[in-house]
Amino acid sequence: MKFPWHSRRPAADFASTREVESRVAPGVRYRIATMTFARRLDLMRRVREIAGRLEYLAASADASDRMDAGLLRAEIDRVYLAWGLKGVSGLRVDGRAVEVEEFAALSPEELWREALTAIRAETGLSEEERKN
Repeated sequence: MKFPWHSRRPAADFASTREVESRVAPGVRYRIATMTFARRLDLMRRVREIAGRLEYLAASADASDRMDAGLLRAEIDRVYLAWGLKGVSGLRVDGRAVEVEEFAALSPEELWREALTAIRAETGLSEEERKN
């Protein structure tokens, strides 16, 4: 006799990261965090304060404030990268492998932007939603 509560169902298997192959630099692969509820909250908390200051400065007519707004946009990009980049492989700079912690400092900007784009796509937010 079979009892339904005894049936063995395969467990759901989710990956906490996903691999992305670089189009900019063949052979380079990024491992980025997949979105979860807790990760979304963490990212929103990290970006919230910066985004509030950014909105204020971006509305200013003062050139200095607008420059500061540009710096804050770059800071938000850095937060996204630090939050989402979990690994990088196939990238060497000056003969040695680049670690995640030094990726932004050592990788070519084109490669950095590509990784950032993949991370932002993983968040599932549109450009307008990211601004808010």
